[in-house]
Amino acid sequence: MNKRTFTNRIVVLDTETTGLNPQDGHRIIEIGCVELLNRRLTGNRFHVYINPERIIDEGAIAVHGITNEFLEDKSRFKDVFADFIRFIEGAELAIHNAPFDVGFINHEFLRLENLSKTITDYCSVFDTLTYARKKHPGQRNSLDALCKRYGIDNSHRDLHGALLDAEILAEVFLLMTGGQSSLLDESSSVKEKISINRDTRQLSKDRTALTVIPCNEEELKLHQQCLKIIEKSAGTCLWHSNQTPT
Repeated sequence: MNKRTFTNRIVVLDTETTGLNPQDGHRIIEIGCVELLNRRLTGNRFHVYINPERIIDEGAIAVHGITNEFLEDKSRFKDVFADFIRFIEGAELAIHNAPFDVGFINHEFLRLENLSKTITDYCSVFDTLTYARKKHPGQRNSLDALCKRYGIDNSHRDLHGALLDAEILAEVFLLMTGGQSSLLDESSSVKEKISINRDTRQLSKDRTALTVIPCNEEELKLHQQCLKIIEKSAGTCLWHSNQTPT
């Protein structure tokens, strides 16, 4: 798979809605966005709750926990539109299952007077779910599954929330599309990096050789049994295939 080159400014976005299909009249009730600049979180966020001017499906409330009563005094989409566009314009939106959120956003745009644009007239869109499926074919690629795969703690995610999910997705996005860009702060000079590398090599050269303690026959037998269990449950065990048969 070719390495993807992203723009300098990424906006990670998520929405919550009254239901599953905007064609059935369902609306956006929450938008959460976080900004990445040069693959670093800037701390800039856009977060609003929106009065959808309709009833939320019970099934949707069970997912995100946002109630009709909570949204009664919130702004309408038309009232937050200008601020939303100012935040996302010119960026690349990173969205998990982008067709869902983009479909709802474009549906909200259609409801606005004198507006004939879609979201891609303001920014580009990158679907992290499509990317994950190509990177991890045949595996589960939900946001929860990706958190587990990349070691991201999402234990505080009892319910879906647009801002919380955007923050979690930003962490997944950075790891999935290249990991940590640098172990050193951007202000570190090339000279400092060279110095650290030189010190690391010197430390390795001067270090006393480690003592190797071989396993006995019983330990080796148990080890082989463990590898066979892994191979049986997870497919080919690379470590097992590289061992000398006993």
